[in-house]
Amino acid sequence: MGRPPTLPKKKKDGFYLEIRNKGSKSPGIIIIRDTYEAMMQAARMYEVTKDVIILGEHRGGKRVEEQPKKKAGAKK
Repeated sequence: MGRPPTLPKKKKDGFYLEIRNKGSKSPGIIIIRDTYEAMMQAARMYEVTKDVIILGEHRGGKRVEEQPKKKAGAKK
């Protein structure tokens, strides 16, 4: 029997933020919120005493990147 494979864990759908102590370089705690508004409310609540890093939205295990929308009628 060998060592079991270690794959990176897939992220659940939602908005992610990382919270750690001010001045700390170690990884912090990752918090998931369902909506953008709930994520921003949590960020405002923790920013007084902690460093807050907004990781963004994840869907289907991958990060959602905001892409510029194509203009209607422009075909190439």
